[in-house]
Amino acid sequence: MSTESNKAVARRLYEEVITNHRPELVDEIVAEDVVDETLGADAVALAREGFRQHVEGVWATVKDVKASVLDTVAEDDRVVVFWRIEGVQQGPLFGVPPTGRHFVGHSISTITFRDGKIVRYRVLPDRLGIQSQLLEPRA
Repeated sequence: MSTESNKAVARRLYEEVITNHRPELVDEIVAEDVVDETLGADAVALAREGFRQHVEGVWATVKDVKASVLDTVAEDDRVVVFWRIEGVQQGPLFGVPPTGRHFVGHSISTITFRDGKIVRYRVLPDRLGIQSQLLEPRA
């Protein structure tokens, strides 16, 4: 697959799967043997089902979640995605109990592809930036 088609699939992950709540697309764009590094030691064992659980966890934690792709950089089978997430915290997030507060965060993900499907997923979120928004004293 071309780098452009991989970038398009990466964009679909955030804009269609996450923002538009389309779990049926996971089977289409994620390989059965995906390694979702956000799952830690369980990543290999859980594979696609673990990835699906990760997505469902985002929906459960962030009400009205919107994931926007800001930029992508691709080479060979890898795409780096610079993206923004926003919504209202309704579940525990980065050690912060539910606050009902709106937040905006930025993340960088590295996604590896094989035959047009995601086979490895890694994300580096701005945890401190998100935590500070959720924990800042109310006026």
